[in-house]
Amino acid sequence: MIKEQNNYNAGNIKILEGLEAVRKRPSMYIGNVDVEGLHHLVYEVVDNSIDEAMAGYCDTVNVTIHTNNSISVEDNGRGIPVGMHEKENVPAAEVVLTKLHAGGKFDNDSYKVSGGLHGVGISVVNALSSLLELEIYCEGKIYYQTFEKGKKTRELEIIGSTEKRGTKIHFFPDTGIMNSDDFNYDILVRRLRELAFLNKGVRIIIEDERSDQKDEFFYEGGLSSFVEYLNRRHTPLHDPIFIQGERNDVQIEVAIQYNDTFKEKMLSFANNINTIEGGFHLVGFKAALTRSLNQYASSDNLPKNLQAKIGGDDVREGLTAIVSVRIKEPQFEGQTKTKLGNSDVKGLVESLMNEKLGIFLEENPGVAKKIIAKAVDAARARDAARRARDLARSKGALIDSTLPGKLAECQYSDPAAREIFLVEGDSAGGSAKQGRDRRFQAILPLKGKILNVEKARFDKILRSDEIKNIITALGTGVGREEYDISKIRYHKVVIMTDADVDGSHIRTLLLTFFYRQMKEVIENGYLYIAQPPLFKVGKGKNEIYIKDEAGFSEHILKRICSQKNIKNSKGDKILSDNELFLFMGNLFEYIDIVSKLERRGIQPELLELIIKEGVDDKQFLQDHEKMEKLKHTLSSRGCEVSELSWNEERGVYEMKVLPCEISDKEEMIKQDTSHKFQTIEIGRGFIHSPDFQKCLVLGKKIYEFDYPPFSVFSPDKEDDAVMIDDKKSLFSFLIEEGKKGINIQRYKGLGEMNPDQLWETTMNPEKRIMLRVKIEDAEEADEIFTLLMGDVVEPRREFIQNNALEVNTLDI
Repeated sequence: MIKEQNNYNAGNIKILEGLEAVRKRPSMYIGNVDVEGLHHLVYEVVDNSIDEAMAGYCDTVNVTIHTNNSISVEDNGRGIPVGMHEKENVPAAEVVLTKLHAGGKFDNDSYKVSGGLHGVGISVVNALSSLLELEIYCEGKIYYQTFEKGKKTRELEIIGSTEKRGTKIHFFPDTGIMNSDDFNYDILVRRLRELAFLNKGVRIIIEDERSDQKDEFFYEGGLSSFVEYLNRRHTPLHDPIFIQGERNDVQIEVAIQYNDTFKEKMLSFANNINTIEGGFHLVGFKAALTRSLNQYASSDNLPKNLQAKIGGDDVREGLTAIVSVRIKEPQFEGQTKTKLGNSDVKGLVESLMNEKLGIFLEENPGVAKKIIAKAVDAARARDAARRARDLARSKGALIDSTLPGKLAECQYSDPAAREIFLVEGDSAGGSAKQGRDRRFQAILPLKGKILNVEKARFDKILRSDEIKNIITALGTGVGREEYDISKIRYHKVVIMTDADVDGSHIRTLLLTFFYRQMKEVIENGYLYIAQPPLFKVGKGKNEIYIKDEAGFSEHILKRICSQKNIKNSKGDKILSDNELFLFMGNLFEYIDIVSKLERRGIQPELLELIIKEGVDDKQFLQDHEKMEKLKHTLSSRGCEVSELSWNEERGVYEMKVLPCEISDKEEMIKQDTSHKFQTIEIGRGFIHSPDFQKCLVLGKKIYEFDYPPFSVFSPDKEDDAVMIDDKKSLFSFLIEEGKKGINIQRYKGLGEMNPDQLWETTMNPEKRIMLRVKIEDAEEADEIFTLLMGDVVEPRREFIQNNALEVNTLDI
C-alpha cells in the first residue's frame, strides 16, 4: 500500500561534511568493522610508504604495535608536503588527512604507479581513529599535528629539529566504530612480508611491544625469493625462473618454480595489491606459459616420449608462480581491488612471457626437460583419470541414478532444504539413520579413514571407494572438466565424527578433501562440523547434555555453588551462590592459563609474585623506584635477580629473574622440578604477552579473596566446615563435591548414543550446535594443509613439538 502523506522534502537531504560519511558507513571504505577492517587501516598507511618506495624515495618502513593497541608507521620517504594548499588555504598535509580523494596519486608526476589510487587511504584511517598523531620530518624540522575522529585538534606546527626525513603516523582505532582494537601480529606479518617480497630492496620492520615479537623483512631476490618461500615445504625441481620487462609503460615481473607436488599455486598482484580473483595479467600469463611449453615440447630438442600435446592444467601441475604488474591507471573491480580489469595487460604479459620464457627454455635445456617431463606426466595422469572416471561412470558409480548403497536418502528434492551427514563408522551411521528426520536429512556412513588427498594424484583419488561415494552423493562431479557446484544436492554437508583422536583425524582428512577438491562447498557456506556432546549429566528426567570439558566444569560449579559457602582466613566475607560462581569461574580460567604457562617453564609462584607486586604495564617498567622495590621483594623470596639495566631502544628497565626456591627440598627432588622452570626477563615480551595480561586481570579479581586456608561449608552447617589449604585445591575439591549424587556419562563415540539421543543432541535443527567451515585466510589455510597433510615429515614434527605444550585435553 502506498502512503498518501509525503514527508520527503528538501529538509530530508543530509550533507555529511568532511569525513562524516566514512564514520557513518565505514564498511564502504575498509570492508567491515571487524578483524579484516581493523588490519586494513594499517595496510592503508603502509601502502602510502610503499608508494614512496616504488617512486624510489624510501627504503625503510617501521611498523610498531604499542602496548595500548595503537599503531605507528614510520618511513624515510620525502614526507607529506607541508606547504599551504592553494585552493584549501591550509597545509597540504592537513588536506591529505581530512579530505577524501585527496593526494598525489591522481597525476602521473608524483607517483608513476601507486596502490592507493582512490586517494581515500590515510583520510579514512584518520576518520576511524579516536586519535591520530602526524609527524613529518623534512628540511631539518619536525612538523606535528593531531586529529580526533577525523577532525584536527591542533594546527600543523614545528616542534623540533631533526636530520631524519619521512612521515610517521601514530593512530588509535576508534573502538566506538571498530569492534576491536586487538591487532593480530601474525596477520600483519603476512602482509608486510608479502610487500617486502614485492618490493625488493625495501626493508620492512614490525615490532609488537605487547609481546616483544619483532621481525625484519628484506629480500634482494624479490619475487624469486617469494616463490622459494612459498615452496619451502616442498622439494623444488629447479631454481626460480625470473622474467621482467616493460611494455607500454607497464612494468611486469614474473617468478616461476616447479615443485614435486600435484597442486598449482599462483599469486597475482597489481601495484602491490593482491588480486585474489586474478584478472587479465593472470590470463595472459597462463596463455603464454601453455603456449611456450607446448612450442618447446613439439620441437626437436626433446626425445620422442616427451613430444606431446599438453594442456593448461598439465603445465600448471606443481607450479608455483607469482605475476606482478605495475600500471599507471589500474582498473580494479571495487574498492577491495580483487580483480584487475585492464584488458590490454593480457597481451602485454603474454608477449613478454612468450619472448623471454622461450629464450630461457632454449638456454636451459636441463630445466626445460624437467618441466616438460612433469607436464607430460600430468597429461598422462589426466588421461588415466578420465578413463577411471569413464569406467566408474559405466559402472554407475559416479551418477545420480545409482547412489551409494550405504546412502540413506531423504525425501525433499530442494537442495536448499536438504542436508547430508557424513558419519564416521557403520555403528554411528546406524544410529543416525534411525534418529534422523528422513524428510530432509540424508546419512552417508564412512568406513574407516578416507584417502589423504594431499598426497594423491587425481586418478588415485577416483579409485577410493569412500571418496567416490561422497562425490556421487553430492552430485557435483569432480575435476576441472566436470565439477559444477550448482548441481550440489545438499546445501548442508555435515561432518559428524567421534570426539577422540581418530575422529579428529577423519574430520581433518575430510576437510582436506573438500579444501583441495571441492573448495566451493566451503566458500558457499555449505560445509559444517557437527558438535556431538561429550557428557550426559544428571538423574532421570533432569539429565542434560554438555558439549565439552569447559561446559562440564561450568555445570558442576553452578551446581555446587548453590549448595556451599566459602570463607577465607580473614573471615570478613562469605562467598555464596552467584558471587561464589563468578569467583570460581575466574579461578577456573586463571588455573588453566597458569597451567599452560607452567608447561612453558614459567614458575606459578614467581608469576603470582610478579602480578601481586603490580607489574602491569610499560609505566611500571619505566619507574626505577618501583623496579628496585620489585627486585628487593623477589630477592627476599629466594629468587636470584640480576642488576637492573636500562634498555634504550625499548625505553624500559630490565632484569632477569631465576625461579623462586621451593621450600620443600624433598618434594623438589621427588618431582624433579629443579630444571623445570626457566628464567623470566622482566621488561621484555613476557610481561606484555596475552597470557600474562589475562592472568593479571583475573589475578586482581581473585587475590582480594585469596587468604587461605579456606573453609567450605553448607549454609546451615558452618560447624562442619572443611578446611582447604590453597586456591587450586579449593577448585579441585568443589569440582569433586559437585559430581556427587549425579550420574555422569562420557561419550567416546557416536555409536554409544541411542538414535533418540543422537537426534536430540546433534541432529535436531532446533537444539543442535554446528560449526560452519570458513576460509578466513586462504594462504594460511593452504600452508597448514601442506604442513600437516603433506609428504615432508620434518616440518610436521617441528609443528607438533612447538605446539605440544598448548594441548589441554588429548582424548585418546
